[in-house]
Amino acid sequence: MFNIGDKIVYPMHGAGIIEAIEEKEILGKKRKYYIMRMPIGNMKVMIPLDSVNDIGLREVINSQEVNSVVEVLGGARTVMPGNWNRRYRANMDKIKSGDILEVADVVRNLIIRDREKGLSTGERKMLNNAKQILVSELVLVKNMDEAEIEKLIDSIIE
Repeated sequence: MFNIGDKIVYPMHGAGIIEAIEEKEILGKKRKYYIMRMPIGNMKVMIPLDSVNDIGLREVINSQEVNSVVEVLGGARTVMPGNWNRRYRANMDKIKSGDILEVADVVRNLIIRDREKGLSTGERKMLNNAKQILVSELVLVKNMDEAEIEKLIDSIIE
């Protein structure tokens, strides 16, 4: 159970701060929801409390774990399938895991691939989504703004 003010990660969407816990009736069913504000785009997301475990919500990483993210971003590209479809599915599975190190791995691999060969429209969209997820969590952990985090990521991968 999380509390108001907690910084959490919603896999596939990114990190945010719980602003409220409210009971709402949607489609005739009353449920309690976390109301989470995301720092990027200032979007609000409602997350049903009764499906928190299924969704895979977790707390944001701590400042020590940021070092592991930096190591992954600065590391060598992992071997990816040559087949676009297999590569896409493998990367999507990593993003869906909610593990920031897996997301950082996808971001690094796709940025390197983009620099070498370019990306398809689907992979470019995936890169943007994965980067947003990564940036949203690092913004909350490092207390930096979005542009600073993006510069940091780009400088590490070079």
